[in-house]
Amino acid sequence: MARILTLTLNPALDITVSLDHLRPGQVNRSQAQHSHAAGKGLNVAQVLADLGHSVAVAGFLGRDNLQPFEALIDWRGFADNFVRVPGETRSNIKLVEADGRVTDINGLGPEVDEASRSALLRRLQQIAPGHDAVVVAGSLPRGIDLEWFRQLLLQLKAQGLKVVLDSSGEALRVGLETAPWLVKPNTEELGEVLGVAVHSQAQQQAAAERLLASGVEHVVVSQGEQGVSWFSQGRVLHAQPPKVRVASTVGAGDSLVAGMVHGLLLAEAPALTLRRATAIAAQAVTQVGFGIRDRDQLARLEAAVQLTEQQEGCR
Repeated sequence: MARILTLTLNPALDITVSLDHLRPGQVNRSQAQHSHAAGKGLNVAQVLADLGHSVAVAGFLGRDNLQPFEALIDWRGFADNFVRVPGETRSNIKLVEADGRVTDINGLGPEVDEASRSALLRRLQQIAPGHDAVVVAGSLPRGIDLEWFRQLLLQLKAQGLKVVLDSSGEALRVGLETAPWLVKPNTEELGEVLGVAVHSQAQQQAAAERLLASGVEHVVVSQGEQGVSWFSQGRVLHAQPPKVRVASTVGAGDSLVAGMVHGLLLAEAPALTLRRATAIAAQAVTQVGFGIRDRDQLARLEAAVQLTEQQEGCR
């Protein structure tokens, strides 16, 4: 298996509250509540660990609420390279109603100072060699500007790592300029950053070809219930997941990233890579929390994924 580093610059304590119906301005009674130490890179790390990889984690953690994050890192056996910063890691609250509507309330999190930024760069300089890939996932915290983020990605590339980028907005735009090995936007994120419509498969392919021409090797576009499209040189694959009962959509995209990285680093057949990654993402929405919990269910989902291929795709 591979040695993989995940980088979560803006982790969060995810708090999911289930209720029958949200009544704004009134007292609401929850039916259930779950909290998890999370953040896109940490979510990816958990799935990669379940797939058998050796995982190191890094980024920034607020000193004031370390316990759930350190407990997760210890339980999972991750190599802990997080830089501790003053303040409290943000909390992201999801209010999930019985009809499936989700209301997100995302916290700000701590502000990262210059000393902490420098400390992380030094740590990455030390630990990056020997890893096969780095997954840089999630949003940027306060105190991290776009130029610093660009230089971070370039440093990781210069150290020989395959850089996987899963972000949005300006962080995604700047990240794309560094030509990562793999990017995984959803259709909304891709359209926003390129300034084009990407509703149809042809529009997605045209957008992906722009990225491939700039040096990106793999463009994975997630489309929720409509499936996943994977664009690479000479190949377009689309996977349609089976319908499942949705418990939470949190972590589905992160699970997809982990599945893609797994298959690519093991040089598995493209069809197998996308089929399994799609199944892992489908399984993720059936549960609250992260990771591969039921191998038999995963096998059934994988067998039910519908795959189509267009060989004459991107050139």
